[in-house]
Amino acid sequence: MASRTRRFFLNALSLTATALFMRGVGVAFNIYVSNRAGAEAMGLFSLLSGVYGLFITIAAAGINLGSTRLVAEALGKNDTDVALRAMKRALLYCAVTSLCAFVLLFTFANFIGNVLLGDSRTVSSLRILALTLPPIAICSCLSGYFNAVRRVKISSASQIFIQGVKIFATGALLYLLLPNGTESACIALVLGGAVAEFVSLLVTASLYIHDKRRHFKNRQIEKNPDISNKDITKKLINITLPVTLSACIRSGLTTIQHILIPRGLKANGASWQSALASYGILHSMVLPVILFPSAFISSFSGLLIPEVTECITCKNYQRLRRIAYRILTLSLIFAIGISGIMIFLSYDIGQVIYDSDEASLYIKILAPLIPIMYIDSAVDAILKGAGHQVYSMNVNIADALTSCVLVILLVPRLGLYGYIISIYATEILNTSLSLWKMLSVTGMRPRIFHQVVMPIICIVGATVVSNIIFRHVVHIFNGTAELILNIATVVIIYILLLTVTKTIGNDEREVFRASFLTTQSYRRKYIDHISKNI
Repeated sequence: MASRTRRFFLNALSLTATALFMRGVGVAFNIYVSNRAGAEAMGLFSLLSGVYGLFITIAAAGINLGSTRLVAEALGKNDTDVALRAMKRALLYCAVTSLCAFVLLFTFANFIGNVLLGDSRTVSSLRILALTLPPIAICSCLSGYFNAVRRVKISSASQIFIQGVKIFATGALLYLLLPNGTESACIALVLGGAVAEFVSLLVTASLYIHDKRRHFKNRQIEKNPDISNKDITKKLINITLPVTLSACIRSGLTTIQHILIPRGLKANGASWQSALASYGILHSMVLPVILFPSAFISSFSGLLIPEVTECITCKNYQRLRRIAYRILTLSLIFAIGISGIMIFLSYDIGQVIYDSDEASLYIKILAPLIPIMYIDSAVDAILKGAGHQVYSMNVNIADALTSCVLVILLVPRLGLYGYIISIYATEILNTSLSLWKMLSVTGMRPRIFHQVVMPIICIVGATVVSNIIFRHVVHIFNGTAELILNIATVVIIYILLLTVTKTIGNDEREVFRASFLTTQSYRRKYIDHISKNI
């Protein structure tokens, strides 16, 4: 138990550190790009991203889950032969699906850009994006292998390297192409990402070949005549096809939504350029800032899936309830704190990061939604671990469909505020349905006062005290330095108030401490504590 918990914690810590670094660098790079390229170019790029996401879904075709499941199951039975053959089948499968997606996007780029997106400047970028689909699909397949063999540090390190390549390539291309206008700026963004994807393919494939030689070269591999390649392919399709179909439906609806928003803004009276600019500010500038801290929750949530599955398999429902309660409590405490900081410091955050009053306003408007957005990933992870992934997929499809309907009805009448209303409505709908299902599956009883009311009281108190300190007492710093000190002050006071009011109990304190203290003796103490209490 201790060894498994230690591995879980170390993997979670590795994924969280990687996710935070990647998102931090991504947000910083986003700031640089938006300041260099402008809001209109970011809006055009967001428009492309909706279509690109759909074709990535088609190209990858659920292969990450497929390769993870097949390889993990085979190695769990010590059947190396089936594991290696499964990877060959998976690579062949994603090569076929990604080439089909490439042909579709490249062939119909002109129709998609001119007719569906309504902007001829997107055609060249769409054709460049088509070239990246095979590398993305193959890397997704190889990433599933590293997850299956539980060597996530390898893929984490490669992701950091690839992010560096993307930043360097995009920065250089922006420098060269930006003077030629918005279309060239968008091509620079797309081409920089394309370079990174091809480098990613080379790096990930090299790591896979090296890992396979290192761990399987000297092992006696006996042929398993009971399982044929046809059986493996059939099982792979059974895993990936349902996921792909539901993901394509949701991605297709999301793409329609992305297409409709700028058109709705134009129907509201805005010019096409200003519609793209407003959409770019909200979607490519504000939302990445709002979602950045969620890396803390999403990384740990993904690793909860096997833990929950084991509880269901062993019918250990008491442990399942404890896991669900603790994760929900910590997620809410964290998310409510982030929400309070974003509301309280929205003007300073928008000014320091983007030097934009409009960005500050949208940060403040969306910040109250943060607790609902953040806990959704934790709740979804518990449902997937409990075998209710189909329910989660259906909820996500209903979410996307509702969003499309609301965008059609509200954006032409209310402009960008109509889109914000649709975000609120769909996020509340999605999280409410998922949370209701999670509570019924786990049997957990929420404690609203302890999990919601007390954290709200504590963050309000923390922001009031910090406001008194920085607005009426301290006038030494300004700009970025004051923002950082202000956030740090709010966090410290918030944690103190949570502790004094006993909103954070012994269990929660152990988890928080374990996130920051990594000495061997403390880690052993943490492992023993978790083993006894989860």
